[in-house]
Amino acid sequence: MLHTINKSPFEKNSLESCLRLAKPGHDILLIEDAVYAATSGTIVSELVEAAMEDKNVSVLGPDLASRGIDEARLLKGIGIVDYAGFVDLTVKNDKVQSWL
Repeated sequence: MLHTINKSPFEKNSLESCLRLAKPGHDILLIEDAVYAATSGTIVSELVEAAMEDKNVSVLGPDLASRGIDEARLLKGIGIVDYAGFVDLTVKNDKVQSWL
């Protein structure tokens, strides 16, 4: 399953809900303001790092760029995908859950 999250983890609890319910091996894609969850040194960094132990966590590269987030600020192990990679994730997974 692919989980997409688009809300900032500092404003909504979508990330926490997703990570609580996502199963090992699921793909999680952070888009729009959710890309802030992929940066190191935040109050959600440990939560995301724990999720990466058994889930595949990625961010949408164009959303990072549009928010001025340098890739060097990302947590180690976070994948970066472009729009084609986003499409690949949707094709790979038979279900997509959007967390709003």
